[in-house]
Amino acid sequence: MTTAQNYRRMVNAGNKIVVRLQRLGIAFGPMQLLTVPGRRTGVPRTFPIAVIPIEGDRYIFQAYPKAAWVANVRAAGEVTLTRGRRSAVTRLAELPVEQRRPLLRRLVETSPPSVGRRFVTTGLAEAPTPEAVAAAAERIAVFRVEPA
Repeated sequence: MTTAQNYRRMVNAGNKIVVRLQRLGIAFGPMQLLTVPGRRTGVPRTFPIAVIPIEGDRYIFQAYPKAAWVANVRAAGEVTLTRGRRSAVTRLAELPVEQRRPLLRRLVETSPPSVGRRFVTTGLAEAPTPEAVAAAAERIAVFRVEPA
């Protein structure tokens, strides 16, 4: 099993805890629950997601290759974001690659070092530096949270 697979298993276990806490109304950090219809089944799927404020807007960054939530969001018109006991229907607008680069750079510059390392561990970036993560913008989906 690769390091990325081990990391993914650990994160999946942690995600179950985050979902349970959020559903109990306990909100913490930037974490929210993203609920989106499955692209094939239409059945609502819920994923814990970090919603990051940058320069007055809110963004969601893909942290894993082939993330199911990314494909589902691309197929859906609207999603529901839940933080604690408060939910809002919203739209996620995927940004073009060139608009992603400065946001990815800023994310890594202003976040704990673990954020840059996560992009390397999951195989999305070559190095945990702001420049290397920005250079990987073609592989990292970035969505701006917008009103529905």
